[in-house]
Amino acid sequence: MSESQDWMALLAESGAILDGHFLLSSGRHSERYVQCARALELPERAACLGEAIAQWIKGPVDRIVSPPLGALILGHEVARSLGIPFAFPEREAGGDYVFRRGFEIRPGERIYVVEDVITTGKTTAEVLAAIRASGAEIIGVGAIVDRSETHDVAGIPIDALLRMMIPTYPAEACPACRRGSVPIKPGSRVMEGGERR
Repeated sequence: MSESQDWMALLAESGAILDGHFLLSSGRHSERYVQCARALELPERAACLGEAIAQWIKGPVDRIVSPPLGALILGHEVARSLGIPFAFPEREAGGDYVFRRGFEIRPGERIYVVEDVITTGKTTAEVLAAIRASGAEIIGVGAIVDRSETHDVAGIPIDALLRMMIPTYPAEACPACRRGSVPIKPGSRVMEGGERR
């Protein structure tokens, strides 16, 4: 698959494109959400997506890194396709990402970061900061879906199989809220107060 409409069809067929009223990790609201976990549910589909992203990576790369949780399967599939190591950071109690479990990101290592969906890029930027703190070089960022407005994270362009412009709103300007709808939190990240986002 190479055409945007083919990737859209794959996401739609897998049930990854959800319509409703959603509270995003940024705190903004949206009436459409892309749950890429559904697209990665079947191993052959995950392998197809990983191989497609791996094809973009030009030049030497030493390791693939993905943030938990949604991008772990995808990042691992990209690394498998390239035959290189995969690693992921975890949040410390203070909220910063660090590498544990024996993962060692070495100075000078060339890293490609893989995400499932990028909306504001906040999580991706935090992962990039952890990689840079180790002295490694970031050679690119790739995702299944880029729904950001800038199409870059911390100055690094986003490679994406699909770009989707999905409107988001602050709660006070959300059309669904005005209709009396209550948003759901579809993601895995925990918000302040223990709520999932």
